[in-house]
Amino acid sequence: MRHGGQILADQLKIHGARRVFSVPGESFLAALDGLYDSGIDNVVCRQEGGAAMMAEAYGKLTGQPGICFVTRGPGATNASAGVHIAMQDSTPMILFIGQIDRGHRDREVFQEVDYRAMFGPLAKWVAEIDSTDRIPEYIRRAFAVATAGRPGPVVLALPEDMLSDSADVPDSPGPLVELTPTYSTIAEDALDWLSVAQRPLVIVGGPHWSPQAAADLAHFASTQNVPVALGFRRQDYLDNRHPCYAGDLNVGPNPRLAARLRDADRLLVIGSRLGDIETQGFTNVDPIRQKPRICHIHADPNELGRVWAPDLCAVADAVNFTRALSRLPACGTDWADWTKAARADYDAWLTPKESPGAVKQEEVIRHLSQTLPEDAILTNGAGNYAAWLHRYFVYKGFRTQLAPTSGSMGYGFPAAVSASLEHPDRVVVCLAGDGCLQMTLNEMSTAIQYGAKPIVIVMNNGRYGTIRMHQEKHYPGRVSGTMLANPDFAELARAYGGHGETVEVQDQFAAAFDRAQASGTLAVIEVKIDPEALSTGMTLSEARAAGEAAKG
Repeated sequence: MRHGGQILADQLKIHGARRVFSVPGESFLAALDGLYDSGIDNVVCRQEGGAAMMAEAYGKLTGQPGICFVTRGPGATNASAGVHIAMQDSTPMILFIGQIDRGHRDREVFQEVDYRAMFGPLAKWVAEIDSTDRIPEYIRRAFAVATAGRPGPVVLALPEDMLSDSADVPDSPGPLVELTPTYSTIAEDALDWLSVAQRPLVIVGGPHWSPQAAADLAHFASTQNVPVALGFRRQDYLDNRHPCYAGDLNVGPNPRLAARLRDADRLLVIGSRLGDIETQGFTNVDPIRQKPRICHIHADPNELGRVWAPDLCAVADAVNFTRALSRLPACGTDWADWTKAARADYDAWLTPKESPGAVKQEEVIRHLSQTLPEDAILTNGAGNYAAWLHRYFVYKGFRTQLAPTSGSMGYGFPAAVSASLEHPDRVVVCLAGDGCLQMTLNEMSTAIQYGAKPIVIVMNNGRYGTIRMHQEKHYPGRVSGTMLANPDFAELARAYGGHGETVEVQDQFAAAFDRAQASGTLAVIEVKIDPEALSTGMTLSEARAAGEAAKG
């Protein structure tokens, strides 16, 4: 006989869980007891949103579901931010929520929430375990659902009395063993379809990627000499130095790449949903007046035909489909000039446009790109500061980028803590804005407690830069709700027990970064940014002038 918390912990271990992220609550004390001697690390965080983001980052890093435990009511609502990221990023994750006793349902007792209703639109599957002896069944299914097809989050509510009850029940046999298809004929058909194109573009994104997949993609691109563009925040899916790499389709892409997407006659889309970010609000590719023609490969059958009407489509994961493509001989179509031009456009985009101020964000990113180890992991949340990272950092290997396609502020720092715990031997750098970092900087305490040592570079311009940019474009000069009063970030890092420095001129940055790396602990470098440095292509004054001109 084991209590429900022990049964739960045993199932997690059987399914390969090595680490969970949590904020403790009285609603799941039995689960905490089960974890006590399970051998599974329990990383206790400071707020449930940070815990869920750390779990999501773990899912990105490992391909296995990130596990998070939070308490009922406010704990669950706080954690919903991480669930939303996991859904939009197609990341496997399981969120366990403590729940009220089964006998008190529908009385609106303390912290009662209907989690099926709350998380239904945010997760792949939401359930509540009512019987202790069914815990192995639910855990097995949760792992299967979280990783199947298009991966995503699963939410399981754990009634307090169910967890504390005991049962004599056999353990789950463990993860499903699936046979891997070769996709050889599908790949042949897709390449035959692509071979008649005059202006092809391969777009790769979505879930299911690996170092081997990156190598296979590189081999396929070289064999066919075809340009490859990567999806939003999937820049590490192909070595950016590859001669066929054409850039990434992000919020503010290279205008020449955007034009190339519009001019392409055939798109081979692998793994990506080809959403609004990649298409700039469905303008560069229009699903109503669809041009160019599309061959769509995706792991979720519900995604195919949902927005696009492809010539060809197939239910296949990107990793194994790309492996099949890499084994095919050259199709014989000469795309050399088209591919060379695409690469030249990317190289030109890397040429920095000087931003105003004593510290140049383009120079900060270029220094990192040129000096960091090739396996260094870079994380970020949301904000205009990220545009410099996307544009100027050259990613060399898979799983060196952790960033939310959902555009969630505050993600970068918890992700960096999770990455540092998972890979303590690798350099982990978090790029953050002053607004972004303040959403989750309380997790500095978590980093110190568990020995995580990310280096945080906070670009401090004293405002919500992205919103200010849009504000100046639409309501020039009418500044409302976008200014920030900030702490001394370097001093704050020292208060938590870490290393902190402030950089006010460009020449100070390299030495400050070296000292931060040598500190061997959590480090924060506060970089003072000129408020005029609004985006990679426009100053604040230029944005205001453009807004005034548009107003007439």
